[in-house]
Amino acid sequence: MDSELPWVTFALIGVMLAFAAGWIGSRLDIRQWKREQSDSPKAYYKGLNLLLNEQQDKAIDAFIEAMQQDPGTAELHFALGNLFRRRGEYERAVRVHEYLLARSDLPEADRHRARHGLAQDFMKAGLFDRAEAAFRELDGTAFATDARLELLNLYERTRDWRAAIDSARKLEAAGAGSFATRIAHHWCEIAEEADARQRPDEADAALAEARAVAPQAPRPLILAGQRLAAAGRHAEALALWNELFALQPGAVSLVAAEYAASALAAGDPAAARERLAALQARQPSSDTLAALLGLEPDAAARSTRLQQALKQQPTLSTAAALLKENAATADPGDKTQAEQLAQVVGARAKPQQRYRCAACGFEAQHYFWQCPGCQTWDSYPPVRLDDQ
Repeated sequence: MDSELPWVTFALIGVMLAFAAGWIGSRLDIRQWKREQSDSPKAYYKGLNLLLNEQQDKAIDAFIEAMQQDPGTAELHFALGNLFRRRGEYERAVRVHEYLLARSDLPEADRHRARHGLAQDFMKAGLFDRAEAAFRELDGTAFATDARLELLNLYERTRDWRAAIDSARKLEAAGAGSFATRIAHHWCEIAEEADARQRPDEADAALAEARAVAPQAPRPLILAGQRLAAAGRHAEALALWNELFALQPGAVSLVAAEYAASALAAGDPAAARERLAALQARQPSSDTLAALLGLEPDAAARSTRLQQALKQQPTLSTAAALLKENAATADPGDKTQAEQLAQVVGARAKPQQRYRCAACGFEAQHYFWQCPGCQTWDSYPPVRLDDQ
């Protein structure tokens, strides 16, 4: 019995040593884990601070350092992917989001988020077919509405107007708001493309759809009237544009010159002059004024109207028009000087005769229904800078 005691003692000592070694090892692992966890947030906050201070290069380096310390952190990958996309490094952004999607342990919500980020990467890189496929895969997820909006923008950029109409209708059905005016623009684009292909029946049908979906929208009325005037059906064009006076008087200036030309062709300048004069009194614009001058019978009447307009709204455009009118009726000895003065003022007025996008400030001599700069619809006020 006594001979067995040393073995029992040794066994007990061995168990105690193993327990002590395990305890010490666990403490070392905990300390290392705590150290890694404390280092990772520091690197993350460092990157965030650099990002807030517009130091994106250093912020990217800090986030990469944080990812190396904790490669399993999805949030750091999302932050880095967004940074790459903002900097235009789309290939690197794609790699980050594809890495996240390849992870089997990624939660479903983060997987959808990564797919949305990947679709945005493709969109920014101009890979529209891949972006379309990625956005479509988000149907039924928390990003479904955002994906449909992006698809709508994609179809507009690629001028796939029927697909854009379908996306806009799905957004309306999902409760994302009204897209009626935007859909009307899509139908107008279809009508213009049909006219360019010499398919007037398709253009007529598209404009009918545009007017049905947005009866108050000015573009379908303007475009339909222009098509009638081009076909020599001036009385019908005037009837449509008279609706524009009632529905959207602010947009009449966009077609004022054509309205006056159709009135002259239809033999009814007096009624058109009365309508335009009433509009000019309420909403003065250089385009409406120019249309009125085209309907005035003689030089004295034009000069009088220009003087009244200059008093009502003193602009460089009106002053240039008055000087030009005076130069045309000036005595031969004063004609050259009057013409030179009119040219100088006209040159000064030209920069103010542009339209400016209210969303991004893009300026153009031509009126756009969709801004070429920011792709926003109806962001151009229908008056020139000089008239604002």
